[in-house]
Amino acid sequence: MRQPLLLLLAFTGACASSGARAGQTPAPAAAATPAASAESTSVGRLQYPSTYVRHPNPPVVIRNATIMTATGQEIPTGSIAFKDGRIVAVGAKVEVPTGAVVVDGTGKFVTPGLIDDHSHIGVYAAPGTDAESDGNEATTPVTAEVWAEHSFWPQDPQIPLAIAGGITTIQALPGSANLIGGRSAILKLIPARTVQEMKFPGAHYGLKMACGENPKRVYGRRGGPSTRMGNMAGYRAAFIQAEGYRRKWDAWNKDHKGDPPDRNLRLESLAEVLRGNMYVQNHCYRADEMAQMLDLAHEFGFKIRSFHHAVESYKIADLLAKEGTAVSVWADWWGFKEEAMDGIQQNAALNQQAGGRSIIHSDDPSGIQRLNQEAAKAMYAGQRAGIAVTRDQALRWITVNPAWAIGLDSVVGTLEPGKMADVVVWSGDPFSVYSKAVQVYNDGWLVYDRADPAHQPRTDFELGQVPAPGSDR
Repeated sequence: MRQPLLLLLAFTGACASSGARAGQTPAPAAAATPAASAESTSVGRLQYPSTYVRHPNPPVVIRNATIMTATGQEIPTGSIAFKDGRIVAVGAKVEVPTGAVVVDGTGKFVTPGLIDDHSHIGVYAAPGTDAESDGNEATTPVTAEVWAEHSFWPQDPQIPLAIAGGITTIQALPGSANLIGGRSAILKLIPARTVQEMKFPGAHYGLKMACGENPKRVYGRRGGPSTRMGNMAGYRAAFIQAEGYRRKWDAWNKDHKGDPPDRNLRLESLAEVLRGNMYVQNHCYRADEMAQMLDLAHEFGFKIRSFHHAVESYKIADLLAKEGTAVSVWADWWGFKEEAMDGIQQNAALNQQAGGRSIIHSDDPSGIQRLNQEAAKAMYAGQRAGIAVTRDQALRWITVNPAWAIGLDSVVGTLEPGKMADVVVWSGDPFSVYSKAVQVYNDGWLVYDRADPAHQPRTDFELGQVPAPGSDR
């Protein structure tokens, strides 16, 4: 039997103290302010607030690298400096802060940290047995009351592998069995003991919804819905109830006279969607159903932040661009069920061409490790078809566009002064299949270094494995 203290240190202590190089004093950690319950106005007390604290790390300057800022600018032989978790300078030359670690980026590329806005790691944890299957509360078609964070396992061995792929932020979503599957969790991808230590402070929750075949298949023989019209009726009935719930609470919150209304966890989440405080993340494949869901949103006065998977979104790319609804798509997955039959490799590029906001997501514990390659495939598929997709636009598909989808584009997603220092150093062009992340900084902390085992986080589950997970990727 392994000693419990050693198990804990394997994933937390060894990394938490390893940001500074030998002989240097770590900068003091800045505590993040726990997010108040601003996402919920039906209760006055905190609801599972973030306990995230920035890890200490000395200032860093990376120089002589190609800096891909995701702002329209690519700087050859450029430099970037960050300190106390924030980017302080980007350009051809930057001032080196006192006590900074200087990284030689010759021949290397630097990008913002990658963001996956559709992940199930942690809620469908490895090794993938029924014991770790915690992503779908498939007991009734509407389960808006459940929260992904209450299933998330921080010791999932898939987390270090995603970090080694350059991922710094994820949206962990419930699955797609239900019409309304529950709240998402927006997480900093760092080693941690609890999910609250990973929660991105102040991030808006997402609400997972699902169209089409999945709810029909799961509930068709269990009381319904069994048809797409049944799906739509289920959404409408849920939001009609939520409208009444919101009115009661909004009225009480004006003057707090009398006893407050009874709480209903399911309607509480839906009311936050109606108030605009929670972002709808909608699993939907077919173009006609996406148009129907937009009509549903119009009926009840909310916005759909992004359609996920959206394999037919190219058919209504102009409509989606006009609505301001993003599409979170794969590079080339298609054909695994009937509603996925019309997928094409140019999907992201065509949405980009129409003026929409394209995102490449993973929905897969292997794909999240290679999200840069997925973006590259989609970019080159568009270019081969004659669609003018720039490298900067393709980089935005896995950085600032997913940051927007989860409401954090003012904080992360680009390399600009003032932004959080989520930074990845690549061995070469990140759009090359041969390039690997060699260093990953999360909020300025060196969470991963391919050349240094002390900066290669591992979980309890992986102890004793050789080679160290991530070292061969």
